[in-house]
Amino acid sequence: MKSQLRGKHLLSTADWSNEEIETLLITAERLKLDNTLGRYHDDICRAQSLFMLFFEESTRTRNAFECGITQLGGHGNYLTPKATQIDHGETAKDTIDVLARMGHGIGVRNTLVGGHQWMAELARHSNIPVYNMQCDIWHPTQALADLMTIREKFGTNLKGKKFVISWTSAGNYMRPLSMANNLVELMTRTGMDVTLAHPEKFDLLPVALEHARRNAEASGSKFEIVHDMDEACKDADVIYAKGWGPIMTVGDDEAAGVKMIEENPGWIVDSRRMALGKPGAIYMHCMPADRDIEVTSEVMDGPQSAIYDEAENRLHTIKALMALTMGNVNGKN
Repeated sequence: MKSQLRGKHLLSTADWSNEEIETLLITAERLKLDNTLGRYHDDICRAQSLFMLFFEESTRTRNAFECGITQLGGHGNYLTPKATQIDHGETAKDTIDVLARMGHGIGVRNTLVGGHQWMAELARHSNIPVYNMQCDIWHPTQALADLMTIREKFGTNLKGKKFVISWTSAGNYMRPLSMANNLVELMTRTGMDVTLAHPEKFDLLPVALEHARRNAEASGSKFEIVHDMDEACKDADVIYAKGWGPIMTVGDDEAAGVKMIEENPGWIVDSRRMALGKPGAIYMHCMPADRDIEVTSEVMDGPQSAIYDEAENRLHTIKALMALTMGNVNGKN
């Protein structure tokens, strides 16, 4: 185990070694079990403050961090650009130089173009851990919760399991690439065979695809890209399906992106597609899912759905992250 993680940033899972991720997952499993047994850990981050800076709203991420820091004995400060001087032009350096004098960690959610760059600038000047709560490129805390959930369902030896991340026909607006980017980066490190499915011109970022290919080679697994959802789902153990915009094709042209999404109907997870997978296959989604557009209610509420387990595991993996990087486990404040 890699136990000396005090002060480490989490901007991307790619920045963490396999050993460090394993330490986090083992810690999350322990914290979840203790939570089930009513054992409390309110001494780990006692009297510590976590800043939570949201450029857009959130359900699971905000509450997982806020409940998590409370259960560890600390307090969460909810911030927005409008409620700070960020909207008035204060730089990332000046913001973190002030906040780091008062608190012990900061999480940022910013999926706008340039969000990851802003977080990286924040981290460059920060002497407290910076957590990526989701940006335009990565969503590491969700991906870690997803991996914890898969391990709970299939065990820690995932060699040979088939993980599918598929695009869906979720319209109205262009969703970021960050979730799919992070899934192909992380899941290829586990020994699972990863299949990425999407229509033509809905590519992920080259950096994510390069990570996926390199990780698959290192772990002895497979990584493939297909453009047929049925083909992808065949013999799958995990079917993880959500929409994203054709950002690599149209950039930030929202109207053009939505038009392309609408030109590709039928990418939905239903009982027929779940039946293409193995008998014990599970359905996953980071939520919120567009019911009966991305996934039928029958599947979403059915016995193969793991979506609420994923949502709960956001709490436990985030608690582990804060305990290891903020808390008193590696030495007293």
